[in-house]
Amino acid sequence: MTKFTVILAQVFISAMMAFLMTGIFTAFPMGFAPGWVGAWLTRFITAWPIAFVLSLGVGPLAFALAQRCTRR
Repeated sequence: MTKFTVILAQVFISAMMAFLMTGIFTAFPMGFAPGWVGAWLTRFITAWPIAFVLSLGVGPLAFALAQRCTRR
């Protein structure tokens, strides 16, 4: 994989994970009450850049661990 492909994948992965997790963790305390979508989107906008930066650090470690675990 090229470096561009890995970084682009991390953009997609971090966006999807932040979107789903903030949706779930916003719905737990609020339910689907009025204002839920706005709170969710605010939390998503905050979480996505953090998730992306963290994925840049954790991603290489995860790939290394996966390769180590799958060696025969």
